Amino acid sequence: MQLQWYGQSAFRLTDGTTTVVIDPFDPTVFEGYPMRFAYPAFTADADLLLVTHEHADHNGVEVVGGDPVVVRSTAGTFDSPVGPVVSVASEHDAVAGTERGANTILVFTFGGRRIAHLGDLGQSALRPEQIAAIGPVDLLFAPVGGGPTVDAEGALAAAAELGAKVVVPMHYRTERTDFLDPIDAFAEQAPTVVRADRPVVDLDDDALWTGDGLTGLVPAAP
Repeated sequence: MQLQWYGQSAFRLTDGTTTVVIDPFDPTVFEGYPMRFAYPAFTADADLLLVTHEHADHNGVEVVGGDPVVVRSTAGTFDSPVGPVVSVASEHDAVAGTERGANTILVFTFGGRRIAHLGDLGQSALRPEQIAAIGPVDLLFAPVGGGPTVDAEGALAAAAELGAKVVVPMHYRTERTDFLDPIDAFAEQAPTVVRADRPVVDLDDDALWTGDGLTGLVPAAP
């Protein structure tokens, strides 16, 4: 299974037959904004398109090609080309969504791995009923940039609660953005960190899964 990071919280997963895209964006919508958002234009086809919440750096569904099944920012359990997608209600802030609104945590099985994408989780911690609904996961996509979401400490706490083996950090400052915290705190706190030399990573690499404890997998920024 192959992973590709497009920047922010946008990913493409493919097993060579089926492709899943999560939280795509259209960078042109940020033209004129006071913040810098200079990731390349998103180009990908998908069989399944997942959106965690309705903010412009996550919901650019129009840039994704193909004729995908779409699960978009709604809690529930949905049929999809990869089997059931569980979408767990959560909040984008620590005050019950009253500042930044709703967020969904998306959970599905693909390539033999149980995968969860936390979107812009901003709660101070996962609630017990959310942990139960998500269940144990192998691969976790987690925001680490703080500000409107959890930071490195919060991401790693969620990973521990869910029993994740590999955590892919997302939604942090890079050379293409000038907001959020950088990845430094996550890199310092994660037990093991593997840095890829390009945005595309082979998730079938046994070395990611056979070590002791949690591994932070950091694709190169696009």
